[in-house]
Amino acid sequence: MNVSLSGKLVLVTGGTGGLGRAVSLAFLAEGARVAVTYRNPAEFTQLQQDAGSFAGSLTGHAVDVTNESAVRDLIASLTANHTSLDVFVNTIGGYAGGETVWQQDASTLERMFTLNFRASATMLRAAVQPMLAQKSGAIITVSSKAALDHGPRSSAYSASKAAELAFVGSLAGELNGTGVRVNSIVPSIIDTDANRKAMPDADFSTWPKPEELARVILFLASDQASAIHGAAIPVYGAR
Repeated sequence: MNVSLSGKLVLVTGGTGGLGRAVSLAFLAEGARVAVTYRNPAEFTQLQQDAGSFAGSLTGHAVDVTNESAVRDLIASLTANHTSLDVFVNTIGGYAGGETVWQQDASTLERMFTLNFRASATMLRAAVQPMLAQKSGAIITVSSKAALDHGPRSSAYSASKAAELAFVGSLAGELNGTGVRVNSIVPSIIDTDANRKAMPDADFSTWPKPEELARVILFLASDQASAIHGAAIPVYGAR
């Protein structure tokens, strides 16, 4: 893709998941050093295998990204071993739906906000610190069309994604003039194995693929996107 990311340090949270895996591999292919957080060791082992000759530029960290102390330790460890943290990409998220507001258990709301808002906010607060110190960096978060299009029976998910998008929008204003950029991509349903299993009768051909989203993220992380800051970019797939 020729986006000049060679040697840069990229942190991808959820970097072994359906989207995160594609993002991690895309950055590795562009010569970046990639650190990923993960929960499933088998997924990280698979990512190492898929990375092939780029595996030497990949590190994995089994970190609870909602734990403020653990996240701070992770960022401190990464910046101690590298001269800078150049790019942060958050791909962590989860979905729960199918119930009306009055049918929904309180635990569903808590789980959605933990996965889709709290994890992102915790990581953003920590990752932005070294970027502010070095006066450079690119942050990309993955939101959802549901943050803007609030369909029925998905209130907890939509609300949590909308909260994340608002949080990132406020952060963008705070980062004006600092040399640090932050943007979000706003995909529709992503074409992952998990989503296909959850919706077997859907038309998968209309869903954006992880590799397509990864290319948008690569661009936003690069100097070619230096004029893009505070944007929420829709990536809705084929029509």
